[in-house]
Amino acid sequence: MAIVQKAAPRRATITEGHDADRRRQRLDRGNTRWRTFGSVHPRQGSGRRRELLEHQAPRVSVLSCADSRVPPEMVFDQGLGDMFTTRSAGQVLDSSVLGTLVYGVDAFDTELLVVLGHDSCGAVKAAVEALRTGELPPGNLGYLVGQVLEVVETVPEQETEKAFLDACVRANARAVAEQLRHEPGLREAVAAGRMKVEPARYDLRRSRVEWLDDASGGEGGIPAPRARTG
Repeated sequence: MAIVQKAAPRRATITEGHDADRRRQRLDRGNTRWRTFGSVHPRQGSGRRRELLEHQAPRVSVLSCADSRVPPEMVFDQGLGDMFTTRSAGQVLDSSVLGTLVYGVDAFDTELLVVLGHDSCGAVKAAVEALRTGELPPGNLGYLVGQVLEVVETVPEQETEKAFLDACVRANARAVAEQLRHEPGLREAVAAGRMKVEPARYDLRRSRVEWLDDASGGEGGIPAPRARTG
């Protein structure tokens, strides 16, 4: 029995990434609301729930860390049915995660796939520790840490351990995004211009999403909020 839930018929190729860029701008606006304490929690009322009973069509997919401090729908201030979200510690890819992301492309014509890492990531910290000690944790945890360690081993040393950890967080998000761009089931949509895969980093202290592939080192292009007093 087929399990794929088709949304609408596949549309023409995105013109110069227009739709993906527009959806990223929408995420930027939501993140600005979130970090300035102005979240509006859109599309969560009874009408939206009824609308989604028989059909969903999220054009944005997010692969994020499982960290409880980084819930994507809240970080981007999005509503029900807006994002197809998959979470794993350190954004580690396995067959189940990859199958879920491919499902999003097949079922919902994903236009933007965000790989969302964050500072102080426990999985990345564990991989850095494994690099320093030469030992992996046992069992399934060792598998997870080992996947991140493959990226950590490629990162140049930094002036401080904190800077090295953050460089590893950024490198991991970029590496996962690059792998996804070439993954069977996803690469055709990327090559045809129907989908963009973009790595990002969430800053816990500033509540801000930074897009890692921007030439400017971009942080969404929206000014930071003024410091709150009181």
